[in-house]
Amino acid sequence: MSDLYYGGVIILDFGSQYTQLIARRIREQNVYSQIVSPSIPLEKILKHKPKAIIFSGGPSSIYSENAPKFDDRILTQKIPILGICYGLHLLVQNSGGRVESSQQGEYGLAEVNVKISDSIFKDLPSSIKVWMSHGDKVMKTPPGWNVLAFSSNDVIAALSNSSNTKFATQFHPEVYHTNMGNLILRNFLFNISGCIPNWNSKNFVDEKLKEIKSKVKDNNVIVGVSGGVDSSVVAALMHKAVGVQSKAIIIDHGLMRKNEAKRCVEELKKGLGINISLHDEKKYFLKKLKGITDPEEKRKIIGNQFIYSFQRISKNFGNVPFLAQGTLYPDVIESGVSHGKEAALIKSHHNVGGLPDDMDFKLIEPLRDLFKDEVRDLAKELEIPDFLIGRHPFPGPGLGVRIIGEITNERIKILQEADQIFIDVLYEDGLYNKIWQAFAVLIPVKTVGVMGDQRTYDNLLGIRAVNSTDGMTADWYRIPEDSLNKISNRIVNHVKGVNRIVYDITSKPPGTIEWE
Repeated sequence: MSDLYYGGVIILDFGSQYTQLIARRIREQNVYSQIVSPSIPLEKILKHKPKAIIFSGGPSSIYSENAPKFDDRILTQKIPILGICYGLHLLVQNSGGRVESSQQGEYGLAEVNVKISDSIFKDLPSSIKVWMSHGDKVMKTPPGWNVLAFSSNDVIAALSNSSNTKFATQFHPEVYHTNMGNLILRNFLFNISGCIPNWNSKNFVDEKLKEIKSKVKDNNVIVGVSGGVDSSVVAALMHKAVGVQSKAIIIDHGLMRKNEAKRCVEELKKGLGINISLHDEKKYFLKKLKGITDPEEKRKIIGNQFIYSFQRISKNFGNVPFLAQGTLYPDVIESGVSHGKEAALIKSHHNVGGLPDDMDFKLIEPLRDLFKDEVRDLAKELEIPDFLIGRHPFPGPGLGVRIIGEITNERIKILQEADQIFIDVLYEDGLYNKIWQAFAVLIPVKTVGVMGDQRTYDNLLGIRAVNSTDGMTADWYRIPEDSLNKISNRIVNHVKGVNRIVYDITSKPPGTIEWE
């Protein structure tokens, strides 16, 4: 592992819905953070030479039979530790204090009164708004520990040991609702732990170029390109690292947006100056997807067929041992395989959970440790044109996860036409660049309508637009009423087979961005 990954923060994930936010808030301070399983042994943690360790929150009570445990030898180290919520309970219990179930928990916004305003509360006011989410509380502080803050309900909200090496908050500083959470984390990272802010796009590019050259040597590499910013960045990195040994390929699986495949080739040639080729593989994908409705099965079929297509195409270039792809950290997290962590499976991303066991390639995934906004920063560092950086994310399975239910040629055409109109209107009304991702979804429901005094019984179409920074959380975008009206009228009047439009106003969580 390179020096770029040393000296950061190790996060033990005890199952909190906010664990990924902890990682994001730390990286925003240009400090590397990595989420690991709580069962990780001390020896593996020490190999990373972390400057700090964070215990996340979690849904369990420390007294529950199946409550997650950790290697308590961690507590004997001099490495600063911050416990958050459940992490606070673990630190208190393992340091001689007592935690009990509370008859009245604290949930949502709360006020915390700071009693000791140094260490993690340095330069903060005496009263702050925070986000609480707990049912247990500290009843007895560990010997030698100091209470730093109380909630307005007189519940211990923060405490530390006498040597100021272990800190704990009952609230969640990583959540945006904690209005000074970033300052609390900064105090812990820099004033207490001595972290070095060296996690930035320039250092990352320099390090990745060295890694790629060292791994590839004089071999050829296939780069799977979809036209989105992730795979474009991978193509640019590979081209910069190994030049003509990198063979960028776009596979048209029949599930791209209208005219997407040809447009991607033109834009990537123009924007990146790389040699890229388009291969029509529609018949292979659509044949295997015939009659399939389960989204997990769709993703796995698409992921498998991508590899089989790449393997066949790669023979045109002689021996190609490597496949480079744009896997991101959220792909890994949501697929439930994050760094050995027993994570909950949200959905198997085609490029993580959908890969065949008999794959001939060795994978190169230079973006595997990055969130989406970090990739966009990287794209700027690589001087990728703005029109490629600003493209909305598009999933590898394409319309395969936007056609709910069975995929047919007729349904593909309906969605392509509707999606194109939706995006066109966003451009016309100056909204496209204000939105992180927008798309249409074909729903396997037909509704009654009337057109030209005739009864219709046609498809229901959903449209979705969200804003996000990293793809882990998102809020639905408030498209102006006039634009919504234009989108609806134009689709219904011009796309045969659609007679009703609905607008998805679900944030993530609880919904995911894509419907499947």
